[in-house]
Amino acid sequence: MTMPARQGIDALTEKEKQTLRLIVRGHDAKSVAVALGLSVHTINERLRDARRKLAVSSSREAARLLLDAETPENFGDRRTGEDAGGAANDGEQAPVIGAAPARRRLPVLIGVMLMTFALGLLALTLMPGTPQVPPPSTTAPAIPAADAARTFLELVDAGRWSDSYRRFGAAFRKINSEQVWSEVSQRVRPPLGAVVSRSLIGQENIPVPPAGVEMLKFRTRFAKGGEKVETVTLNQEGGDWKVVGVTIE
Repeated sequence: MTMPARQGIDALTEKEKQTLRLIVRGHDAKSVAVALGLSVHTINERLRDARRKLAVSSSREAARLLLDAETPENFGDRRTGEDAGGAANDGEQAPVIGAAPARRRLPVLIGVMLMTFALGLLALTLMPGTPQVPPPSTTAPAIPAADAARTFLELVDAGRWSDSYRRFGAAFRKINSEQVWSEVSQRVRPPLGAVVSRSLIGQENIPVPPAGVEMLKFRTRFAKGGEKVETVTLNQEGGDWKVVGVTIE
């Protein structure tokens, strides 16, 4: 790698590197935004800053440069291949097609979110070495995703933190203890008061690797907190729907 390229890599922020690592794994700007709980505008700003620092016109090329820098056996001025018709401006979405196969196992993205309020207290963590969740089986889960989401929210409404914690997927529970979940929930949920009404206003399948997730939105009116939008994101794990993220906005 040339000295200017090395300097460009060193100038990248951790947030920019995080975004580029997702791009090299095949995400586009929209799916990166969904995975990180951010707006597409914010992701595109990160990509633009990364391209500027690395003096390239393509987000894929920027991602490849970072991949080269973080791959131990890439000591020389070697590239993993040119963009196939790279654009001068990536626009709203980064390419769907990822870079060439890496020669080492890349960190696996695990969607892990903490319950949030207002502008959001939300965490998405890159967990090296965490196995991917297998694709859903051809057998339909015992209950629909919407019912699983409602059951989870009702446990939270009742202050049953331990029971609601068990509804999370293994990835969340691996890096967030029950105590952490309970402490965050107790700060966020009780001040809203009792639920007056809750209705499902949207359900969307998000094609995020490895197997996609279901994102459900509820319009909920609380006795003290007024009307909020609750978003519960689930994936299939062991034939059941498991929560991987929840926000209150």
